[in-house]
Amino acid sequence: MGPWWKGAVVYHVYVRSFFDSDGDGHGDLAGVMAKLDYLQSLGVDAVWLSPIHPSPNRDWGYDVSDYDEVHPDYGSVEDFQALTQAAHARGLRVLLDEVLSHTSDEHPWFAASRDGGSGGDKADWYVWADPADDGTAPNNWLSVFGGPAWAYQPARRQHYHHKFLRQQPKLNWRNPATREAALSVLDTWLARGADGFRLDVANAFLHDDLLRDNPAVPPAERDRAAWAHASDMQRHLFDSNLPENIPLLDEVRRRVESHGADRFVFGEFSEEEERCGAYCSPQEGLHSAYTFVLLKARRLAAGPFRDHYRTLEAHPDHWPTISLSNHDVMRTVSRFGGPGAGVAVAKLMLGLLMSLRGTILLYQGEELGLPEAELTRNELRDPVGDLYWPIAKGRDGARTPMPWQADAPQLGFSTGAAWLPAAEAHRPLAVDRQELDPRSALAFARQMIALRKASRALTLGGIEFLDTPEPILAFVRRHEGQGVACVFNMSSAAAEAVHPLLKGGEMLPVSAGTAEPREGGLSLGPHACRFLKL
Repeated sequence: MGPWWKGAVVYHVYVRSFFDSDGDGHGDLAGVMAKLDYLQSLGVDAVWLSPIHPSPNRDWGYDVSDYDEVHPDYGSVEDFQALTQAAHARGLRVLLDEVLSHTSDEHPWFAASRDGGSGGDKADWYVWADPADDGTAPNNWLSVFGGPAWAYQPARRQHYHHKFLRQQPKLNWRNPATREAALSVLDTWLARGADGFRLDVANAFLHDDLLRDNPAVPPAERDRAAWAHASDMQRHLFDSNLPENIPLLDEVRRRVESHGADRFVFGEFSEEEERCGAYCSPQEGLHSAYTFVLLKARRLAAGPFRDHYRTLEAHPDHWPTISLSNHDVMRTVSRFGGPGAGVAVAKLMLGLLMSLRGTILLYQGEELGLPEAELTRNELRDPVGDLYWPIAKGRDGARTPMPWQADAPQLGFSTGAAWLPAAEAHRPLAVDRQELDPRSALAFARQMIALRKASRALTLGGIEFLDTPEPILAFVRRHEGQGVACVFNMSSAAAEAVHPLLKGGEMLPVSAGTAEPREGGLSLGPHACRFLKL
């Protein structure tokens, strides 16, 4: 048997929007514990919690002000330990989201670095640099959230670096004391019962110590995505994504493994993936990693998936983590299916996600086929939405409360006024309604997870893509003599899937849409998927 996380299904809980146990409008750890039976019924192996630490919520928990405690909105350390014990009793592991590349500007470490001067004991715990002669930023680095990635601080007469918001100063991992303090955070929460971590922006721990300018992306090479954000007009080669990041990732993994061989740590890589360690083997970097390649994909077609796995083929020892959605991107159904897409697209993408090679991340509500929620500008809480409205509406459309009960206030999320409004479009998709419908997305999600877990080919096998033209995506998963062919019609029209390997396979009982055997393969209805035992 290999490690538990290989091929596992991890359910991503955005705690603030999952379930509110005390009526204050914010989800909490007691709320997660109250829904553990639901999570167990899905068949998932682990739960990943969005950041639970105290935070001013400039970036909703991704600006940590105290690594040792739990945000008062969510409960206490004791609540976390009770949750882990209850999860473990159900066979579920608990992973924490740790943000170690930067802190909040309200963290005591930053206050000491800012106010202690250049001779203070934490002077170099953050990335400081002198201004240019005219007072402008030290170099051309741009923040992901807009504008220069530097903020002037009169107390130091210097700028500090922030890859994201001005209120998220960058930790200096080149300082041994800083590095040890950050690694000690992992020790603390592993000792308190965590089974591992998802590391936020794991590509961004290190910066270029010479502070060299990032090179521009030539205008002729800029696609629509590059023009959408100013920071995408330069290659991020020196503010982050350094090759020296790789041995650092190895150090992080070894630190986590020192608490037990069954601990798991995976990372998020949003830029220059190959350069900074996103595709390392579990012996040289983190255990696993995911990129934004599939999270940014918007075209319902075979191409993006073939292309991503072609990249992965160049790194055969890497074990990927695969996700189609999370708290940062538009929900899967809306992104791939467009306005009005429904259960057929939801099932297609759930079937695809659960049959791909890797460790699977399933974001809360995706098992229900939730579309992106529509919000007015005055309802937004995300700084990205505030910055780019109305061209982009930010990330709140994927963060609205989980719909538990169709006919309850706030769709059963809370008895109080929710921090984000529950989406009216989610009412017919609420858990209590789907529980009664054997043809629902929820029922299909459970079937797909069960199919995956029952098949070592789907859980651990390699992946071989078949030569089938658009809109057909077909591949075979094989492991120790077992083989499963997975076939998907990535379109709203009927299509033929023809390939010698599809002849004579035994159709497995889990399926979506319509399909009929044809000479040389299958005839698939719109958005259909089929699985054949070979």
